[in-house]
Amino acid sequence: MHLIQTIEAQANILLLRTFESGSEPENQQVFKAEKGEIWWPSESEIWLGLGKTPKIPAILKIFRSLFFKRKDRWPEQIVLNAKGKSADWIESAVNGIILGGYNIQLYKSEPKIFSTFFGESGKLFILVDEVSQENEAVIDLAHKTALTQIRIMDLMNAPGNYKSPEILGDWAIESGEKNGYKVTVFDKEKLEELGMDALLSVSKGSDVPPVMIVSEYEPETYEKTVALVGKGVTFDTGGISIKPSASMHLMKSDMGGAAAVLGMVELAAQLNLPVRVIGIIPSTENCVDGSSTKPGDVINSHAGKTIEVIDTDAEGRLILADGLSYAVREFKPDVVIDLATLTGSVIQTLGYEAAGLFSSSDNLAADLIKSGEKTGERLWRLPIWDEYKEEISSDIADLKNYHGKPLAGAIVAAKFLEVFTDEHPEWAHLDIAGMAFGEAEFAPGRAGTAFGIRLLRDYLSAL
Repeated sequence: MHLIQTIEAQANILLLRTFESGSEPENQQVFKAEKGEIWWPSESEIWLGLGKTPKIPAILKIFRSLFFKRKDRWPEQIVLNAKGKSADWIESAVNGIILGGYNIQLYKSEPKIFSTFFGESGKLFILVDEVSQENEAVIDLAHKTALTQIRIMDLMNAPGNYKSPEILGDWAIESGEKNGYKVTVFDKEKLEELGMDALLSVSKGSDVPPVMIVSEYEPETYEKTVALVGKGVTFDTGGISIKPSASMHLMKSDMGGAAAVLGMVELAAQLNLPVRVIGIIPSTENCVDGSSTKPGDVINSHAGKTIEVIDTDAEGRLILADGLSYAVREFKPDVVIDLATLTGSVIQTLGYEAAGLFSSSDNLAADLIKSGEKTGERLWRLPIWDEYKEEISSDIADLKNYHGKPLAGAIVAAKFLEVFTDEHPEWAHLDIAGMAFGEAEFAPGRAGTAFGIRLLRDYLSAL
C-alpha cells in the first residue's frame, strides 16, 4: 500500500470523512456519528462515526474495525480526510487502516481474497491542510509500526511446528541483516558452555533444541541502553505437570514476550531510535518425555542460584531467569524490561484489559504506564513487596519456582524473576498473558495482537 499526502481530494476516488458525536452534518437525520457507525451519503463518499470525544487509542480500533469488516470490498484507492487532525490522530488512523488488512489465513490452500487496496497497488491518500515533513514522519511511523505488528501477529498465529526456537532465531537473523543490527543465536552447546541450566532444563523433554537469541541495535549516538527480555516458549504442554488438553492448542502463543521483543528491536532499527536496544530471547519448547525435568528436581541457573522445580508448567520464569541474568551481567543496561505470557493469575486479576506491571522503580513504572495510556496498550501496577519472598523459599535449594497456592500467582512469579536481576534498580516485569493473544472481531478465534510494540515504541522514543 502506498501512503500519499494530498491537499486536494480527487472527485473519482472514494472519500472517507469522520465525525464525532454532536458534530455530524445537520442537513440529515440518519447519521448520528456513534462509535463505528458508517453512512454512505453517495457512492463516492463514506462517513465514519467516532463517538463522543474519542481518545487516540480508540481511533486506531475504530479504523481497524471498519477496514477489516469491508476487507474484500474496498476500492484500490481511498482518500482519508485528515484536515484539522493532529499528528497523533493521523498516526493512529493510518495504523488502524493498515492493520484492518491483516490476513490471518496463513496456511489455507484457498484463502479468501482481500481487496487490492491492501496490496502493493493500493493507495491511501491522506487529505491534509498542508503537505509537511511532520505529517510525512507520522505517516511513515504508522506504516512501519503496522507492518512490524503484522509480522509479529504472523509469528504469534503460526503453529508450533512452524516456529521452533531455531526458526525464531532465523527470523531474527534475517531481520538483523535487512535492518542493520547484530544478531547472535546461541545453540545448545553454547548454552551449556554459558551455564544456562534453567533454560536447558525446560528443553529436556523436547527433540527440538533450545536457543538464546541476542539482538543488538546500536545507533551512532545514544545515552541509554535498554535490555528487553522476552519469554520464547514456542509450545507449552506444561511438561510433566501437563496442561488440560481442551485449550492446549492455544499454547503456540506462549512466545508473546519474545514476539514483542523481536518486533521492537526490528522497529527500533527501522526508526533509528537514539537508544541502544538489546533483545534477549531464551527460547524452547516445553514438552514431555522420559528425559523431562520432574517436579521436585533441583536445577542450576546462569546466575548460580539453585532452583527447586515444584511445577514444570511454571517454566517461563525458569527460562527468563537465565535471560535476565545474562542481560544484566553481559550488557549492564540502564533499564531492563521483560515481557512474558507468564501467568493465568494476571488474567484473573486484570482480565483482558491490561497487562500486569511489576517494578520497584516508581519512575520506570510511571513512564511505562504513561506510554500504555497513550497507546492503548495499558498496564496496571501490582505490588512486589518483600513480604512475598517467603512464597518462593525452598528447604533444599536457593528458591523454588512455584508456591502451589491459588493466590498471588502473578506477584510470586515476579518475585522469582526479581532474584535474577542482581537487584537492578530499573527493572520492570510485564505479564502480558491476557493481552498478547485474545479474542477479537479480527479472527474467528483467539489470535495474536502484537501487544507491546506500540507501548515499547512510545517508551523508547521518549528516552
